[in-house]
Amino acid sequence: MNPYEKLLNRKRKWTPVQTSAGICSEGTEETLYRVLALRHMELPVGDFITDALNNDVPEMARELLLSNVKDEENHDLALSYIANAYGVDEKSEREGLALREAWTSHPDHTILKAMVAERAIFFVLLPFLRAHGDPGMRTVSADISRDEQIHVATNSLVCSELGLSASPSLDKLRKATINWVMQPLGINTNNKKLDKKFWLRSSDLLMYEGKAPELSFTKSARMPAFFEHSNVNLPSYA
Repeated sequence: MNPYEKLLNRKRKWTPVQTSAGICSEGTEETLYRVLALRHMELPVGDFITDALNNDVPEMARELLLSNVKDEENHDLALSYIANAYGVDEKSEREGLALREAWTSHPDHTILKAMVAERAIFFVLLPFLRAHGDPGMRTVSADISRDEQIHVATNSLVCSELGLSASPSLDKLRKATINWVMQPLGINTNNKKLDKKFWLRSSDLLMYEGKAPELSFTKSARMPAFFEHSNVNLPSYA
């Protein structure tokens, strides 16, 4: 069994549901609006993969990549449900769409853009939702995170096979994106999870080393128990 088949076999199907709004961490409201504004990048990341499928990706990776595109559609729906419940900020939405355009128009290989966005942006935003979001956000974050682990592994393998590496300008775009999201947070606060530098450092580590040990808290982050909120907040699993 090749590595792509192993990754495909790890997948678990889940169906998003409309959640209800709950209580989020005090002081994170504006940042959460910006996190949600980047849901607009889910479908473009899927488009990046689709574009790559029309070109030079390894044949063995095609079935897995097609499955990953379907995941992005699922993620977009799940995060849209969250945005419907929590609400959106129009200024953040406009700025999120502008960032989406910057990623779409960047000249680096599309599979590389997908890998960087998922590894060094989404892998920071999802733990942020786990740390500060309401029960619906935390549940959706956990489900998307399981998918994204497979996506990043897939795209990293493909980039390695194609000999691709991120350009300085793509890394600059990555930094600008995560800086914009976390800008409303404070610096050197008593709670590191409310410190902008904590999240920016994690993005850098994910970009350059492929891991962020400080985000290991998400493995044991408090997940909502089934009795804590309405069944409408709980996704269905195959």
